[in-house]
Amino acid sequence: MYGRALQLSEWLEMKKQLDFVERDYASRLDLIAKVRGLQKAEDYIQTIPKAFRGELLLLYKRLDKKKIADVLLLMEKENVKLSPFTYRILIDTKGLCNDIAGMDQIVETMKAEGLELDILTQSILAKHYVSAGLAEKAEEVLKMMEGDNIKENRWGCRFLLPLYAELGKADEVERIWKVCESNPRFEECMAAIEAWGKVGQIEKSEAAFDGQLATSKKLPAKCYTKLLKVYSDHKMVQKGKDLVKRMDDNGLKIGPLTWDALVKLYVEAGELEKADSILQKACQQKESKPLFASFMAVMEQYAKRAYKNGKAPAYGIRERMKADNIFPNRYLAAQLAQVDAFRRTAVSDLLD
Repeated sequence: MYGRALQLSEWLEMKKQLDFVERDYASRLDLIAKVRGLQKAEDYIQTIPKAFRGELLLLYKRLDKKKIADVLLLMEKENVKLSPFTYRILIDTKGLCNDIAGMDQIVETMKAEGLELDILTQSILAKHYVSAGLAEKAEEVLKMMEGDNIKENRWGCRFLLPLYAELGKADEVERIWKVCESNPRFEECMAAIEAWGKVGQIEKSEAAFDGQLATSKKLPAKCYTKLLKVYSDHKMVQKGKDLVKRMDDNGLKIGPLTWDALVKLYVEAGELEKADSILQKACQQKESKPLFASFMAVMEQYAKRAYKNGKAPAYGIRERMKADNIFPNRYLAAQLAQVDAFRRTAVSDLLD
C-alpha cells in the first residue's frame, strides 16, 4: 500500500494536480523512505525547494535522530528559516528523547519569533508533558487548547479526549465528550473509544463505537481496531474474538493493524501460543505483512518465558521473518538474540 501511495503522490505532482506544500513534501519523503530506503529519501531532499527543506528533519526524527543537528546547521548555512512545521518536528523529537527542558526552549524560541503554537503542536507538547509525569504543565496546555469556549474550538476535542484520559481524568473526558456526543465526527468518535478505554469505562467505549456504527453504513477497519485495542488492554479475549468476527461478517479486510491488536490481545491474556499462531498466519498473507510491533510483542514474551524457564529457546521466529523478507531493527534483533539457542558466545567458542 505504501508503494501505491507513493505512485499516487508522484502522479499528482507530475500532472500538476496539486500544489505541493510542506505537508505534501513531508508525506512524499516518508513514503520514499519506507518504500525505497533512506538513501533515496536523502536524494529526494535535493529536489525539494529550499523553503521546504525542513522535511529532512521529519525523516531523521523517525530514522536517525543524531543527524538532526547536522540538518539544522545546513538549514542555517543556506538561510532556510524554520517554519511552524519544522518547530513541531523539533518539539516532538525533544519530547521523544525525554528532553523536556530542550522542548521548552524550542517553544520559547517560537514565541520570541512571533510564532504561535497551533493546536496540533500543543497536543504534542501536552502528550510529552504527560509522559514525563508533568501533569500540571500538561493541564495548562490542555486549557490553552480549549480556549474560552470549547464548543467554538470543537476541532480540538479529538486531541483533548485521549490526553485527559492519559491523565486519568474521567470527568474531563465526560465533559469534552458531551460537546460532540450528540453528533460526533468520525475522528472524535475514534478518540472517545480510546479515551474511555484508558479510563477503564469499557461500556462507554462500546457506546461510542455503536453510535458511530448506527450513523454509518460501513465503518472502516481502523474503527474496529481501535475498540479491539481497548479489549486487548483490558484482557477481554472473548469480546475481542466477537469483534473480529463482526469485522469478517461485515466484509472488512483484516490487515496489519488488526493483526497487531489481535496478537497483543492474546499476549496480554497470557495465550502466547495463540498469539504466535496468529502471527504465523499473518505472515502467510500475500498482500501485506505484520508490523514489527507484532513480532516484538511475541518476542518479548518469549524472552520472559525463556528467562523464567531456564532460558529455553524459542525457535522459528527469525527464520519466519527471513522467509517473509522482514528484517529486524536493532531492538528486535536484541530480543531475538536473547532466545537464540545457537548464538555464539565466548564460552561456547571455548567449549566447541
